Amino acid sequence: MGNTPSALQIRLAEKIVSLVRMESWQTGHHLTEDALSDILVTSRTPVRGALIYLAEADFLERRPQKGFYVKNPEINPFEEKNDIYQKIALDRLRHTLPDTVSMSELVRRYNISRARMLHVLTRIASEGWAERRSGNGWAFQTLIDNVDAYKENYLFRATLEPAFMRSEDFYPDDLILLRLKEKQEFVKNEGYKFLSSIEFFQIDAEFHETLATMTGNRFFIRALKRANQLRRLMEYGLPPDHKFIQRVCLEHIAVINALLNKNIKAGATLLKNHITKGMIFKSHSLMSIAKEK
Repeated sequence: MGNTPSALQIRLAEKIVSLVRMESWQTGHHLTEDALSDILVTSRTPVRGALIYLAEADFLERRPQKGFYVKNPEINPFEEKNDIYQKIALDRLRHTLPDTVSMSELVRRYNISRARMLHVLTRIASEGWAERRSGNGWAFQTLIDNVDAYKENYLFRATLEPAFMRSEDFYPDDLILLRLKEKQEFVKNEGYKFLSSIEFFQIDAEFHETLATMTGNRFFIRALKRANQLRRLMEYGLPPDHKFIQRVCLEHIAVINALLNKNIKAGATLLKNHITKGMIFKSHSLMSIAKEK
């Protein structure tokens, strides 16, 4: 691309890679800016930048006057960056990485180039848990970086999400629910085998946030998005657990089925139980990880 891609372009590129993986698109599949703009709910310009970035990473092929095509769907151009990303998340969770650190220290610590580290940090900054300081340093923000705060976040969600579902403004959209169900079934049957913890977190957050949009209440939506943003640091530190992922998908599908059957009360109860069980399981896992040095 000539210049370092923006945080938005990197974020969109990751979503495009996940989409190709989720949909099992093979070599030669045509990706159009218009279709991706609709799917990703953004304008064509940043989508084009993301596609160019993926072409330079050899994931896509750019054909003159024809557009972009899947080239190497088996590779993940973010695999190394995700590995470093998760290492940083784990080090923050274990409190072995200080609140402020220089770029040079990060490059030495994780043994990658400055350019690759900048991509990782740009992404972290876009998610709100680090910011660039004047000069050459980076400062990590205090989010949810201990198990007690993580539990509080889950308890908040266990109260908030069933409440918005029971509100008089909640209107389940069958078409959207069926799309959610299709994705959850794919993850349960196939996706769990190859999805990273980062990809699964994004799919899980999408499920919960999509339900929130069915209220049309901007405050419910913003509150849940913020709660998910705050917990992502802890979630990224968890290694993928295939059985847990399948169980989560089954619980999501049960909520969807209740809503498709217009049984909102049952859906709200299932959702509350799902969030509570997730809190218990993940808290135990995080306590074990946090003790590791």
